[in-house]
Amino acid sequence: MLVGVDKADDAGVYQIARDIALVQTVDFFTPVVDDPYTFGQIAAVNSLSDVYAMGGRPLTSLALVCFPEKGDLEILEQILAGGLSKMMEAGCTVIGGHSIRDEEIKFGYSVTGTVHPQKVLANSGARSGDKLILTKALGTGVISTAIKKGKAKQEWIDAAVASMTTLNKAAAEIAANYEVHGMTDITGFGLIGHGREMALASEVSLRIHASQVPLLPGAVDCVRAGFIPGGLNANREFAECAVQFGTDVSDELKTLLFDPQTAGGLLISVSPKDGTRLCADLVAHGVPAAEIGELADETKPLITIS
Repeated sequence: MLVGVDKADDAGVYQIARDIALVQTVDFFTPVVDDPYTFGQIAAVNSLSDVYAMGGRPLTSLALVCFPEKGDLEILEQILAGGLSKMMEAGCTVIGGHSIRDEEIKFGYSVTGTVHPQKVLANSGARSGDKLILTKALGTGVISTAIKKGKAKQEWIDAAVASMTTLNKAAAEIAANYEVHGMTDITGFGLIGHGREMALASEVSLRIHASQVPLLPGAVDCVRAGFIPGGLNANREFAECAVQFGTDVSDELKTLLFDPQTAGGLLISVSPKDGTRLCADLVAHGVPAAEIGELADETKPLITIS
């Protein structure tokens, strides 16, 4: 076993040959949008992301389905079709799955990929001095909450859906060409939660520049309107003790840094000599990446936002 549960990493990694290790992960959740096909796409992108975050290539997947006994099977068909479309885009074969009756719809995948044992990008590999690059804007949690309440503007929905249905495949493949030391994806624990895991695992501190953190259209409006998911409050309660905010950081941004993301972007720890070049390369290939800070020697507080 190369990566287990001790570092709170994105997936497990198990070496099976001198030059091959398996990357294994599983994720499923309730609908975050109204359209079943889009929900299936988002669930697939989210499940695949953990393999990309480890530097791996997804190979096979198993679908996990919870669906009401008397539910409309056409909805289930659309969910499965949406998921399959993204699995095909990723070059990942769906080889089976399992379903159970449940009053609440849930969907996702168990995904298996491969990685060279010496090229695993664990969250424990980040180094002091590295640059931090984030490949997707924040805000899917608060916008999804607005969608559930019927209060989201169409332009907010469109931007959030475009983000959540974009694979991290291109970002991971481009990052592989640079001196990347550590990587994680930003999902349910938000930027602060997953950044904290990287800092603790790598024994470093994070320095994040507030003005450089990308936000989805409508994210700030959702915070101001009070569309706060329960997971955000839980994230904040758990991790805010590790954060020091500068006096100029807005309350809205403070909140969004804890926003639980669905199918979020990659947080990349890259050598300082490669940070600017990697970010530019990602942007040139259509990845909305931003350099949001750097890593420093481990101190208290663990994370500084200025």
